[in-house]
Amino acid sequence: MKRIAFIIMVSQLLLATAARAGDVVVIGNAASPPLTKEQVADLYLGKSQGMKLIDQPAAAPIKAAFYQEVSGHDLSQVKATWSRLIFTGKATPPKELPDSAAVKKAVAADPKTIGYIERSAVDGSVKVILDLK
Repeated sequence: MKRIAFIIMVSQLLLATAARAGDVVVIGNAASPPLTKEQVADLYLGKSQGMKLIDQPAAAPIKAAFYQEVSGHDLSQVKATWSRLIFTGKATPPKELPDSAAVKKAVAADPKTIGYIERSAVDGSVKVILDLK
């Protein structure tokens, strides 16, 4: 049983490292101002509002890498945080889209929306507002 837990832990670490190696960036519409790491963490952990947030699926390695890099939290901690916020009615969780292409399309269409994608997926339709390298 301990061996299985160890294998799962190592595979999650490898997935997060693989996503991090791809350079995760936070993107906004061309009119979006730059944000600090702390501002992004506050937004994605429900401590601050004012932007529409786009998230990626839990199974996507980039999601674990993003939250770990921006907030120091793993996905179980993020899920627990959002569960409390939703239960108390204090915040609405980020909208989840299936992949980086969908995130990029949604962000490009709305100046009040931010999301995160791999650096390699950035094009002229969006602007990097925080580089997490």
